[in-house]
Amino acid sequence: MACLLTCCRGGGDETDNGGPAPPAIGMKESESDDNLAAGHTHYKIYVKTGDRKGAGTDANIFIILHNANDVASKEVKLDRLFHDDFERGKTDDFKAKLPSDFGPVKRIELWRDTHGAFDAWYLEKIDIYETPKGGERKGPYQFPVHRWIPGKKRVIFNEFDSLLPQHDPLKDTQRKEELAMHRKLYQFKSQAPEAGLPCQVVDLPSDEKFSFEYVFDLAKRKANLLLQSKISKKFTGKWHNLDDLSNVYHGVFEKPSGMRMWKSDVEFGLQRLIRCNPTQIRLFKEIPEKFGVTDEIVGPFLEGLTIQEAIEVKKLYYVDYDILQGLPVKKGTPIISPIGLFFVNKDKNLVPVALQLEQEKGPENPIFIPSDPEYTWLLAKMWFNFADASYHQSATHLGLTHLAMESVAVSMHVSLSPSHPIFRLLSPHFLFLMAINSRGLALLISVDGWVDKTMNIGREGMFALIGRSFKRWRLDVNATLPKDLEERGVDDREALPNYHYRDDAILVYEAMEKYVRQVVEAHYLTPETIQNDYELLEWGRLMAAPQDQGGMEIRGVPVDGKFATVEDIISTVTPIMFTCSVSHGVANFSQYDDYAFPPHYPAGMKMAPPKDKSPRTEEDILDNLPDKATTVDVMTVTRLLSEKTTNSLGDFEVQYGYCPISMAALEEFRKDLKRISSIIDTRNRAREHPYEYCNPRDIPNAISI
Repeated sequence: MACLLTCCRGGGDETDNGGPAPPAIGMKESESDDNLAAGHTHYKIYVKTGDRKGAGTDANIFIILHNANDVASKEVKLDRLFHDDFERGKTDDFKAKLPSDFGPVKRIELWRDTHGAFDAWYLEKIDIYETPKGGERKGPYQFPVHRWIPGKKRVIFNEFDSLLPQHDPLKDTQRKEELAMHRKLYQFKSQAPEAGLPCQVVDLPSDEKFSFEYVFDLAKRKANLLLQSKISKKFTGKWHNLDDLSNVYHGVFEKPSGMRMWKSDVEFGLQRLIRCNPTQIRLFKEIPEKFGVTDEIVGPFLEGLTIQEAIEVKKLYYVDYDILQGLPVKKGTPIISPIGLFFVNKDKNLVPVALQLEQEKGPENPIFIPSDPEYTWLLAKMWFNFADASYHQSATHLGLTHLAMESVAVSMHVSLSPSHPIFRLLSPHFLFLMAINSRGLALLISVDGWVDKTMNIGREGMFALIGRSFKRWRLDVNATLPKDLEERGVDDREALPNYHYRDDAILVYEAMEKYVRQVVEAHYLTPETIQNDYELLEWGRLMAAPQDQGGMEIRGVPVDGKFATVEDIISTVTPIMFTCSVSHGVANFSQYDDYAFPPHYPAGMKMAPPKDKSPRTEEDILDNLPDKATTVDVMTVTRLLSEKTTNSLGDFEVQYGYCPISMAALEEFRKDLKRISSIIDTRNRAREHPYEYCNPRDIPNAISI
């Protein structure tokens, strides 16, 4: 392990108190090509220009190679005659000839001029191979860069570019200057501080912009999808009956699973366990004063048990949306704050046994039960799901993945150098996050945008709900899956069966924690190493600090960001990685199946909620549904959002970590993920309701849609 640590620290004898001074520009040079009396070695230099907008350059590029003895090569101009080098996303190769005893390359010194109309250059990586005369090829000597190279300024990169700040010879020069620049580029604020929204970047830096526009251009893709569907723009008005609604699903708009199951109580229970919002169900331990359930009301559905007896054997679970009470909504539209009670029956199905649509019990707030008239019960379930959808779209999906993780990503960029091992570990999971947030907020959550048109809560209510939920959310509980399951009382697999989200997600979380642990423990061998990592400590401080003190106000950062042990770091990085991948994937990719058939999971309800249990009809269902145009709008957007357009977990679009420590850990992580995929495939073959949303091959690395 010692040799691996040396690779990542850029030298053999550095301590936490400092390190060798940065190599001076223009050090002693090796012999020139014209004076290689001792023989020579060919070096092949592979230069990969990044796949970023404007990444390619017309500038002249120069490089100097440094070996382990701090001997510098001559200046090499990277140029091939009659070849258009350094185009976006392309890899170019160049040759250099050095003395035979030059040996492995440990540092590179790089610069460019400002020649040409397009001189800006984003460099992803440089690989160098050594081919001694008559010998075997050696290398690659790898130099990941992932940076825009400034004009007329020399920059230096150590092999693997993965060093703690106290080990970096450039900590007081290049590294310090780079972080100062990032603090200017990644300025942040909350878009609605009065509502308590998480902080976001003020202006989207060029590093964060999409590299391939069409895939992420929601407006164009939406228009194209509608064109393919051949749905007429004149498709307007009210639905005449449920058959009329059912006939809209064909072609690119396949029949959503919710259409087939919306009347089923078993499906209604499954929505708490395996659909787009499976993180709200809790163990029912006592009857709160505000909840009007009694043995007389729900006893017939508890298979001979009283409420207390059902509580004692952990058969009762509930969802309480008190957080929705008094939420601002669009003028003239209703909102409710329901409580739902669910029972695990003899068939091991979780089924609803009582729904109360408002927080305080009373004669105009009845308890709806399965024996109510058919459409009365269906309507009550629709109202509950409307509240669930309001919370899902605002908090579970947008607020607590997209926006909360942007706060984390921004704080990382202004605190950790791109050379920091934790920066390189987390970067694949922040890919395009800020870009999709910028585009999504502008298109979907703007004034009179998609949310205003399709959801009762509208933009104002969504922002208020995000703020409320963000204040309750904790990184060390809600984002930390084992703690979250324990806190909600749903970690007992025997008591609550068919909770496929829990059973599959925990496998991924454990593999992720193991991966993070391998990297963190290898870099932080002593508590002093942590205490001397001033970048890491600043990151923790910034995440935990209140917004009015210039921080992100992320609650539950271990020890308020004052990291002292490897466990503090692991228990911070793992839930961040999990939220960016699994949590977002679970909340996002089943949206079409849930939302596309409005009776199953309505984003909005048009009439007032029922205040009595008198019989209802299909007409009451139809009266609450959005019109045809709005329904198609919901279908289209949720269809687009449900498409996976990026690589699977562990298969990174951009590889950031090349340090042997990170590569060994990543290789083991990938093996674990492959094993987990096989386990989930086997489980799904035996499940009545297969669940794919936690299968690693279906989980993206980042929140990029």
